[in-house]
Amino acid sequence: MATLGNPKNTKEILQKYQFVFQKKFGQNFLIDTHVLDKIISAAEITKEDCVLEIGPGIGTMTQYLAESARHVIAVEIDQNLIPILKDTLSAYENVTVINKDILKVDIQALAQEYNGGRPIKVVANLPYYITTPIIMGLFESNVPIDNITVMVQKEVADRMQVGPGTKDYGGAVHRGECSTELFYAPSKCRLRRDPSHQAPDASGHY
Repeated sequence: MATLGNPKNTKEILQKYQFVFQKKFGQNFLIDTHVLDKIISAAEITKEDCVLEIGPGIGTMTQYLAESARHVIAVEIDQNLIPILKDTLSAYENVTVINKDILKVDIQALAQEYNGGRPIKVVANLPYYITTPIIMGLFESNVPIDNITVMVQKEVADRMQVGPGTKDYGGAVHRGECSTELFYAPSKCRLRRDPSHQAPDASGHY
């Protein structure tokens, strides 16, 4: 059962590993189970699916994905998060964690290895600075993709959305047979880098 997705458990994990947010990666972690449920629902994940998660962080959304999908491939660039992911995902045998920059990963090879070359689904909570390169890279790589569901900052969703949307669902971008669902969540739904650059103290505060 997923144990992350709320402020208390998230802060406990960060405190346990004395994790310090990396500004260069634009890291933020979801702490609202309602938002997580909406993302999983929008992505239409089933037990037949192979899902690529970009930037799993501490494994919050990964736990939700693992409980809904056949297999999850989680690609994380920050090597400091790998020990945390091994901990938070230890109960899930259907998750493969890869410590690489997603822009340098051969996604087509992953689709072939883990899904027999069939279309995969992509889910991600993306930082502002790299949203467009990742989404456009996926579209232009001819990788077999069923759909893409991403959490982005409101400014990105506003800029990228096509057609009607709401304040919860940024909108949808379509290209060929693949659609991209854009979400944004209020800041209270995210835990992000503290301006002081400090790890949480013994009480779990920042």
